[in-house]
Amino acid sequence: MRFKRSERVQELLLKEISALIQRGLKDPRIGFATVTTVDLTNNLKHAKVYISVLGTESEQRETITGLTNASGFIRGSLGKNLNLRYIPVLEFILDETAKRVAKINTIINELHSE
Repeated sequence: MRFKRSERVQELLLKEISALIQRGLKDPRIGFATVTTVDLTNNLKHAKVYISVLGTESEQRETITGLTNASGFIRGSLGKNLNLRYIPVLEFILDETAKRVAKINTIINELHSE
């Protein structure tokens, strides 16, 4: 069961982290990244941040590494911008949903052409 507070904080974290990645981070390893979802635990202590990255696999790995290294800076910025008692520990995970969707689409297209 999800609590309403954790859902609200989840949406707030998604917006703020997206804005920070777009304008606040100067790490050259971070490529064109989009925050797709944030999965927050009910006690608001840990958050899994799913990131979709455009580029090759090495660029995707570099972006996740850069974001993981910048998690302290991101948490500090979130602490300044948000009125939360505790800022969750962030874990950045590569979201491969787009790759799976493309693979399923090609399989379906191949089946329809036969």
